[in-house]
Amino acid sequence: MRKNSLFQKIAAAPHIVWAILFIVAPMIFVLYFAFTDAEGNFSFSNISSLSQYGNVFILSIAFALIATVICLLIGYPLAYFMSKQSERAQKILMVLVMLPMWCNLLIRTYALMALLDNGGLLNSLLEKLGFDKIPIVGTNFGVILGMIYDFLPYMVLPIFTAMTKLDKRYIEASQDLGCTGFQTMTRVIMPLTVSGVVSGITMVFVPSISTFYISQKLGAGKIDLVGDTIERLFQNPSTYNVGASISLVMMVLIIISVGIMNRFTDDDRASDGDKGQKKGGFMP
Repeated sequence: MRKNSLFQKIAAAPHIVWAILFIVAPMIFVLYFAFTDAEGNFSFSNISSLSQYGNVFILSIAFALIATVICLLIGYPLAYFMSKQSERAQKILMVLVMLPMWCNLLIRTYALMALLDNGGLLNSLLEKLGFDKIPIVGTNFGVILGMIYDFLPYMVLPIFTAMTKLDKRYIEASQDLGCTGFQTMTRVIMPLTVSGVVSGITMVFVPSISTFYISQKLGAGKIDLVGDTIERLFQNPSTYNVGASISLVMMVLIIISVGIMNRFTDDDRASDGDKGQKKGGFMP
């Protein structure tokens, strides 16, 4: 028993060191710089100056919410369609969904620019067909489209996982009781896949609200989001502390999002455990 305990400690040591160096330590640095001035004196001036960036926060949250909702509207039916296919077809569809994720975010964004730019493939095709060019790069629509394209798989995968774990007997029971397909979807499938939906929402909303590369390239430098503001402030030593205070706010938002996700995940596991106990009670 002692050997197992010692082995577990040794095995966990690299992960603990990694977490301290690359998670805990950066968070401590952000806290320090957020509550100090350029001379290292304790100050709330950085926090009070955040009111100047209210529009940036509002725009970033609005973009992230829009992208998350659209990803949910696209991802949920897609995940449902995938869950209804054969095992072989599910594997093929899973590869197709994950295929863009095999490429770096930078490469995917550049590829989207090549397609949507004024001289890109889409507008060149429209011009040859006699239509006017559609300005996409440098617009709000272009940035939101980039978020949807880059983060849609993060919505599909957890919902698909939740649907594949769904007990088919619940669906059969709803059909036996006379529920229509719509009623089965809204009263059985959706409530039982809430954990996957919440996980997907969190996994899309968090990177969407903190992204800066997508807004820089697809926004053509015209759209300033929170990530762009933080990057710009950290490049100037005189505004380093203000950038840290904005980063602190982003950290709080991310922690809240992850906490909500864990809350729903824990509730889902607890309900599964109760179901298992009830099933066990009927077993001989």
